Amino acid sequence: MALSYQEFKKQASELCGIDLSLYKSKQLDRRINSLMNLWQVDNYDEYLRILKTDPQRFQIFLKRLTINVSEFFRNPDCYFYLWEKVLPELLQEGRRLKIWSAGCATGAEPYSVAIILNELDALHRAEILATDVDAVVLKRAREGVYPPNEVKSLPQELLEKYFREERGFYHLLPEIKNRVNFQHHNLLLDPFPIGLDLILCRNVVIYFSEEAKDELYRKFHRSLRNGGYLLVGGTEPLLSYRKLGFESVRYSFYKKVAAAEL
Repeated sequence: MALSYQEFKKQASELCGIDLSLYKSKQLDRRINSLMNLWQVDNYDEYLRILKTDPQRFQIFLKRLTINVSEFFRNPDCYFYLWEKVLPELLQEGRRLKIWSAGCATGAEPYSVAIILNELDALHRAEILATDVDAVVLKRAREGVYPPNEVKSLPQELLEKYFREERGFYHLLPEIKNRVNFQHHNLLLDPFPIGLDLILCRNVVIYFSEEAKDELYRKFHRSLRNGGYLLVGGTEPLLSYRKLGFESVRYSFYKKVAAAEL
């Protein structure tokens, strides 16, 4: 009996370690079928066999599901608000900060935060965890080498201060690179860290279903300490932030102020 699309998604979920039923169906279907057409596969049995037996094409499939857009100081106004308001406020309390970049892709986001903390003379007072479901991009993140288009939003003085240019690529200095802890993590399956001061999760949940988003934000809320901040992408506003126990501080910034409603 030929494999149905739903059964294919179920088995592909087990193969990838990602529950594909939690992704928005139209976007997911488009991505899955675009590769099917590209590879000229006309049935799901053959498609699944390829994913199980061809490691290179399996990585292509995984990458197609987990879009990794990464850029230093992407949407610079958000990073300057972190620099001028959020991080100084959190540092005032005198504790060691716990920061999580969830869905970090190639590392530009957590490294941007590390650069800001260093400029505030406070990098030694922070633990920065950066996670992603894609092992390939995590490897690249740990290397800390970027093409020009991924550093184009950095102020020139920061680019010159924290990077070494070599053959057209920008190499992040070890004193920043070594302060970020990269780990593999599946947002839909794995336990979350707790007692956090700041969570950054930008341009990740737009691909999830509304149910998966709601559960994710509830987990982020539980992970934050009272007064901690959540930074999301510009196209991902928390429409029910009060119900979730947040207040809207500024565009894309939410602060934990209360227990979430059941």
